[in-house]
Amino acid sequence: MIDTTFAWEGGEVSGAWHRPEAPARAALVLAHGAGHGMNTRLLVDIGEALAERGVAVLRFNFPYAEVGRQRPDPQPRLEACYRAVAEAVAAEFPQPFVGGKSMGGRIASNIVADGFPTAGLALLGYPLHPPGQPERIRQAHLRQIDAPMLFLQGTRDPFATPDLLHRTIAALPFATLREIAGGDHSFKVRGRSSADVTKELADAIDEFMAARAPETKPRAP
Repeated sequence: MIDTTFAWEGGEVSGAWHRPEAPARAALVLAHGAGHGMNTRLLVDIGEALAERGVAVLRFNFPYAEVGRQRPDPQPRLEACYRAVAEAVAAEFPQPFVGGKSMGGRIASNIVADGFPTAGLALLGYPLHPPGQPERIRQAHLRQIDAPMLFLQGTRDPFATPDLLHRTIAALPFATLREIAGGDHSFKVRGRSSADVTKELADAIDEFMAARAPETKPRAP
């Protein structure tokens, strides 16, 4: 891992690169969920696994996590931070893939719906609705996205009831769903190790990226 920082209109946030030994064939910006920072084990493990497969992965903190607060920033502030980090990554890797865990993926999808150019989105545990409140669905902006989207979702995730998730994705022409059988919102699966589940997630993201950007190259320095 290579630690770094990113400047944005509100200051600076920390980041960490997972870079393959050979030149990366693609890049992914991966944001954390509401209850964790960039060093949550799932994102670290996915970053390491994808780097071994030739993908450069950048994790970063949202501003509230950077200063140790628990409550997420307002959405415009989250989006401004994500956009600044993604633009910095795009200076090296044109049209990087973007995504994240839960809230991080939702913010990624919002900046893409608002025009940020990307090769595709990897959305882990997308929070389609608050637990127990399927009427509060967060999907209107997804219809504005014309980039490929990969939804990775546990079948026991209370933030996305399976029937509603299936109907939502069926209405999105650029979306693909990869379900993790028995997985909860954190992708914990009874009877399976976290390493085994992480491998399944990393394999799915790698296959998704390879099919859509097999020749992505970094810009020359």
